[in-house]
Amino acid sequence: MKFGVDIPFVHHLGFDLVLFEGGHSQIDYEPRPEHLNSFDVTHGGACMTLLDVTMATAARSVQQDMGVVTIEMKTSFMQPARGALSGKGRLMHRTATMAFTEATIFDAEGRACAHATGTFKYVKRLPTGPKSANPLNVISTD
Repeated sequence: MKFGVDIPFVHHLGFDLVLFEGGHSQIDYEPRPEHLNSFDVTHGGACMTLLDVTMATAARSVQQDMGVVTIEMKTSFMQPARGALSGKGRLMHRTATMAFTEATIFDAEGRACAHATGTFKYVKRLPTGPKSANPLNVISTD
């Protein structure tokens, strides 16, 4: 399943979109050695990225032609994230311009490792590319 847009950092981490519909999302992730911290568990920054993208995907799942940008995010780490991980997200509430979401990362045994809530703003996708093709040099918001 595709994210709908090319997100180089998401591609670099190797996220696999499993569910993207009806206000729900699931992204599976197999952290590589370079994604670990000095305790040999998934780095908190990689976990936060998984939570952020999982929530954004849940928000976009109800209107896939729109992009979203993160307005705020609160993360709680409950236990070390070891091995294969799965981020599961949910759109809790939506207005015309904002999405209120949550996501949890689970390890392969189904234990919750981290949880986040986030607020996202829906934005229209804008052209990207060279200045000649994009005279205002507008940056995509995904």
